[in-house]
Amino acid sequence: MNFLAHLLLSGSPATTPHYEDLVVGNFAAEAVRGRAGLLVYPEPVQRGIRLHRFIDSFTDAHPIVRRTTARLRAASGLGKWAGVVADMGYDHLLARDFARYHPAEPLPQFAQRQYALLHARRHEIPERLQPLLHHMRLGDWLTGYAHPTGLQQALLGLSRRVPAGAVMATGAAAFLAELPAYEADFAEFWPELRAGVEELLS
Repeated sequence: MNFLAHLLLSGSPATTPHYEDLVVGNFAAEAVRGRAGLLVYPEPVQRGIRLHRFIDSFTDAHPIVRRTTARLRAASGLGKWAGVVADMGYDHLLARDFARYHPAEPLPQFAQRQYALLHARRHEIPERLQPLLHHMRLGDWLTGYAHPTGLQQALLGLSRRVPAGAVMATGAAAFLAELPAYEADFAEFWPELRAGVEELLS
């Protein structure tokens, strides 16, 4: 899953203990490697890093996600990048239907709250993620994911930044071409992921 899903799955400020620490750890985990990297952080932030790793491993191993990835790989020639496109495509569906999956708060309000929290604690985020956080806030990526053009721009940006990742520029078109199938996959997968996260955090 991509940034929006990770942040949403960090819980709620009203009900989740150490909520802000979980958000910071969940975001920082993109650049935290191994046990040594984990232990640099205080325990509540470590829980956020572990949460991020759980979400990634649960998602990568899930048969519904593998079905999505296999369909993308077969239809588009994305090869090893099909999983990245699936993650980004799922974030697009989450953002587009945010009111369905998170009725308590509109997406623009949620996004601005996340930006403010992460910016306030940016000194805890690994240096290599600092430019990404800056551009995410500046371009309002989380809200932008709701639109097909946002998905296209996100994958185009990745295709330019990642070595040998140029094929990802075609990923949005491949995902949108079979959108009903991916909508059905995501609608089936999301409740299972959410239940797994809730069990982990309980």
